[in-house]
Parts: sequence; C-alpha cells; structure tokens
Amino acid sequence: MKCFIHTLALAALVSTSAAEGKWVSIFDGETLKGWTNSGGKAVTEGGWIAEKGVLHRKGKGGDLFTEKSYADFEFRWEWKISPKGNSGVKYRVTEYGKAKLGPEYQILDDAHPDGVKSIKRQAASLYDLFPANDKKKLNPVGDWNSSRVVVKGHHLQHYLNGKLVVDVTVGSDEWKKALKNSKFKDKENFATNLSGRIYLQDHGDKVWYRKLEVKSE
Repeated sequence: MKCFIHTLALAALVSTSAAEGKWVSIFDGETLKGWTNSGGKAVTEGGWIAEKGVLHRKGKGGDLFTEKSYADFEFRWEWKISPKGNSGVKYRVTEYGKAKLGPEYQILDDAHPDGVKSIKRQAASLYDLFPANDKKKLNPVGDWNSSRVVVKGHHLQHYLNGKLVVDVTVGSDEWKKALKNSKFKDKENFATNLSGRIYLQDHGDKVWYRKLEVKSE
C-alpha cells in the first residue's frame, strides 16, 4: 500500500512539473477575460476590443493588467502599431507611491516624437534605460512584429522578430548608470521586485496585440 501511495505521489509531482514550463495563452481571442484595470477589477469591451484573435486598443480604455502576477517567466506576443503610435508592455509591475510601474518593452512607431527624442524610447527598447542593439529589425508600420521578454531573477532580455536586442541585469553597474540618467532616477529600487503583473499600455493611440502567451517557471 505504501508503495502504491508513493507511486501516486510521484506521478502527481511529475504531472505538476510537466504542466510548468508550457506556453499558456493569456488572451482567449474573443473576450477580455483574465484582464483587469489598474485596480484589479474586471473590464468590459469599449476602448479595448477583442475579436477574431486580436486585442485592439480602438479608443480610450485604460491600461490592461493581467489578473495574475509572474516571477520568472517568458512572455511572447505579436503586435502592430498605428502611424506615429505609442504603447508598451510593462512587466513585474508594482506600486511606487501612486504609480504602477515596471520595466517596459516599448511598442512604438519610431517616427513618434518619443522615438525621435531618444533611441532609448524606440521600439523594443527597455524604455528610457537601454536601447535595442544593432540586431533590431523592425517591420514597417501596419505590419505585425513578434516580441518576447525573458525574465529570470534580475536578468531581463528583450527579443524582436527573433533577435535578442536587449540583455541587462538589474543592479549591475550599467543598470545603475542607466537608472541615474533616466526618468526613474528618483526610484532607487526600480525593477528590483521579483514578481508582478504584466500590463498593456493605453497611451492614446491605436495598437493591436495577438498570440499573447506566458511560460512561467
């Protein structure tokens, strides 16, 4: 009997482990189920429209937050932006006073004034901290791009269209220097938290997202 119980327990453990590390969709393609506003309340369609596998920021709808928080994870998705449009994907979001902030994968038409102002604010950058490197290949406005963030401990990576374009460690010397010269300079503990929600930014422009999937460890 003991052997049987032990076998069942082992099988359950293997099953649980097998479930971890799999890609899980966080957008069902037709509804906003699983997404909330900044206060954690469910949202209904209005500014954000979900249809035919695409999540579209059509009008004012506020930022969209995942219900769940994530620690070490990979997040992949596809996106396209309107001409001179601006949006962003923030992750490990936490509260800094009244603001909810986290590292941001910039979603942008690089012709937007923010992109013209600084390469650290262009598409795929770690917003206002690190620009995308010279491997960056951004598709034309109106075409889909594929993106991925990989977050392990304090190590952050941004990918764009299959290429690693940002690779940094929170707390490193280069991080401290970049933070000191950024808009987050008064937040010394910025991005040091090891868990938080993901959110899609409503920056006032039209943007489209699809195939949003997370793999957590």
